[in-house]
Amino acid sequence: MIVGRTVLTEPHAVDETGEAAMTLSGREAWPIITRGAVLARHEAVLGLRGALVAVRFGQKCERDGYYMVVSSSSNLTDLAGYSGWADWSLSLLRHGPDNVVDLESRLTGAVRANDFSLSGERWHAPAIGAYGYYTGSTTPSTVTRTGEDGPIIVYRQVPAGVSPRWGCAVADYLRGRVRIRTGYPPRELTGLTAAVDADQWELSNGLVRARRSYTAGSIEVGSYTGGWKPKVWHIDIGSGPITSWESATILRNDPEAATLRLTESRAPGRVAVDLTVRRGSRTVEVYVQRGDSGTISVYLASAETMIDNASYVVRSTNDGDGNRAIAGSARNFDPHVNGGITRTSTTVLDCWLGVVAGGGSAVSGDQAAHLRDQYIGALPEVVAAVRR
Repeated sequence: MIVGRTVLTEPHAVDETGEAAMTLSGREAWPIITRGAVLARHEAVLGLRGALVAVRFGQKCERDGYYMVVSSSSNLTDLAGYSGWADWSLSLLRHGPDNVVDLESRLTGAVRANDFSLSGERWHAPAIGAYGYYTGSTTPSTVTRTGEDGPIIVYRQVPAGVSPRWGCAVADYLRGRVRIRTGYPPRELTGLTAAVDADQWELSNGLVRARRSYTAGSIEVGSYTGGWKPKVWHIDIGSGPITSWESATILRNDPEAATLRLTESRAPGRVAVDLTVRRGSRTVEVYVQRGDSGTISVYLASAETMIDNASYVVRSTNDGDGNRAIAGSARNFDPHVNGGITRTSTTVLDCWLGVVAGGGSAVSGDQAAHLRDQYIGALPEVVAAVRR
């Protein structure tokens, strides 16, 4: 049985009340599976509370559908490490099978405040395999981006004041999702309270990923263009690049978007860096904070020549992978000599990092100015299930 991202042993009995309420309970035990797997499932169950999830049963497939997790619990028993188990329980509210449920992406808020008088571009990407995308009488344009999970359709110029609705088979709901992984081998995390290894983390949507750099850089940003093509970036607050992180904390962890916060000590104080990836995006959003006013820079560890376009900088020619590194911000900045951006006398810096996939031959929707507009126009998204 799969509940959201979590694989659980399917219970023999399913308790249902009326048409909507369902209670599931079961046990995960080692050494039937490993102790680490049991602990991961224990933590994942606890992180499901309040989530909209697609549920797939192994034997009772007629109950497959979309559910809201009303409550979740798990009791862990560890017999000195030799054996043990987690007894879990889930209380679910059933929205229905995928043939009667639409998913509604509620896009709220305003475009980013910026210093360039940009209105941005409202855009949205549902799950891979979504169908019947509906925004009323105005039909958005599209661009298809192929990542590690396959081709995902990104809808552009989504009309204002509209919450797009779309259908999606239960089996497809998590395709193209944003993932936070940790450990080695890496495992995907559910919820906000799971422990993240500060030296082994990854944030990815299959098109772009950020992870700890192991080559004396602050972060590695990889872009999937026929395979992962990494570039190492420095985050520098004026005292040299940050080359390690003391902690990594999950701020958001949903299929449509996730945010990971990295922290590192200063003397005194700390630096906090928030990394956000959205489903369907080609860029990583970065927000750097320092306690006192000073210089903040984000730039390539291996210098590349970039052209300053006021609101973004972009490599002047294609690299060996046929792409062009790009970075930008919603606020005024100075270009960095290594290729990147810098701000002085500030406590915060917002920026976005990635590549122009295809370089000088990038398709409409993937060109440099389009990536800039999509950063400015990106809106918070909450997915809800509604009766079709």
